[in-house]
Amino acid sequence: MKLSNSKINRAGGWLLSQGLDLWMRSLSYRYACYEPGCDPAAADFEGPAIFLLWHEYIPFPFYMRPRCKMALLVSQHGDAELLSQAAAFRGFDTVRGSSTRGGAAAIKQILTGSAGTSLCITPDGPRGPRRKLAPGCVFLASRLSLPIVPLGFGYHRPWRYRRAWDQFAIPKPGSRARAVVGPKIIVPPDIERDELDHWRAHTEWMLNHVTEAAEQWANDGLTRRGEKPLYVKRAEKQAVPFPTLMPDNSAQPSIDTLSTTS
Repeated sequence: MKLSNSKINRAGGWLLSQGLDLWMRSLSYRYACYEPGCDPAAADFEGPAIFLLWHEYIPFPFYMRPRCKMALLVSQHGDAELLSQAAAFRGFDTVRGSSTRGGAAAIKQILTGSAGTSLCITPDGPRGPRRKLAPGCVFLASRLSLPIVPLGFGYHRPWRYRRAWDQFAIPKPGSRARAVVGPKIIVPPDIERDELDHWRAHTEWMLNHVTEAAEQWANDGLTRRGEKPLYVKRAEKQAVPFPTLMPDNSAQPSIDTLSTTS
């Protein structure tokens, strides 16, 4: 039987999802929140919201918060298809697009999407510069009247893929993993162009602040006030079947996103 690229991508996405589960489950997780109601897996979650994290830490929320009514924005580049398929197996909606390809269509899809779905965006992706926040997420927060929740992640002395633009972080098995959930950022509705850069700069500073705090915490291992253990959402433990090699006729959405901690 001849397999199409879509079938190969689907099988590859399943393998990626399962491999990620095996790798990430060995880590020791803790988290701390600036304020309550920011965890999409918790009963007190005050959503929807726009969650932001840097591109290099995608596996952290991808593993910890599946099936939480989250939409993940991924680029339209062919290499992103594998990530899109893996996200589907972990219960994320995916929207295809970026600031350079399909951005307008992606934003329109979010504006008309299902109510109650939170967005998870890597605002320095898909090509960087590293840890520099593009203004699209701030624009969306203003137009959709959704709070921004910055997510900081860190691993204890991770391996880094230095040739990648984002210096992608690869946690060592059994190492510490830490998350810091920043305070909500409420962007005023319908902001003008001259206000956009102010909020972009403020959001970038806050996202860098919580990321650096999480990295420091992971490295020093000291107790933080208000810290809690972080667990995978219970539904994640359900068996994920191997993908069928029959054609997949379901339509797949498009834009840039991801999830968070508890």
